[in-house]
Amino acid sequence: QNVYMQLTMSITSMGHTRTMKMKTWAQGRKKSFVKTIYPPKEKGITFLSLDNQMWQYVPKIERIIKIPPSMMLQNWMGSDITNDDMVKQSSIVEDYDAKIIKKEEKIATIELTPKEDAAVVWGKIISRIDLDTYTSQKDLFYDEEGSIVRIFTYKDVKKYGKYYSPTVWKISPANKPGQYTEILLENIKYDINISSQYFRKSALKRFSR
Repeated sequence: QNVYMQLTMSITSMGHTRTMKMKTWAQGRKKSFVKTIYPPKEKGITFLSLDNQMWQYVPKIERIIKIPPSMMLQNWMGSDITNDDMVKQSSIVEDYDAKIIKKEEKIATIELTPKEDAAVVWGKIISRIDLDTYTSQKDLFYDEEGSIVRIFTYKDVKKYGKYYSPTVWKISPANKPGQYTEILLENIKYDINISSQYFRKSALKRFSR
């Protein structure tokens, strides 16, 4: 499905918070385009994800940079999200086997374990799903040794047409107390027409302005 979003991302580390604003366009699970609109010094930085590959355009140096696989676990724009998250956000369905490990009244706890041949970075993911809206309340990401690496929590679920989406996301690394990233989804539009122009490498420079 096609989805357009406008969001604010606040990154808090060592008592200091910096805020960024961006717009994103996505088509299905394999294509997404992100444009930074604030702050001024990062305005116009764009990202394109196609089939698990990622490129970035930086207006200051007028260069398109391909993000190599070795950089996929680097933090995206200095946040607690990785480049891999940006690319693989929705391929979890394909890369992991899901098993319900607990069911309370309206909450299902699901354990996601990587399929044998999946190129994934997590040993497992534990997800708490609200069965009324089918949205996640909390995701716990573990490494291959079984240690928890980071926690996503989701709040303020709103309905957009026939879809539900949490509008406040918080990402906390497990080993860095006091550090976290908060994402506020301010505008979401599902099932809209998005030009295929956004999902070509030429878009990086073209839509940067």
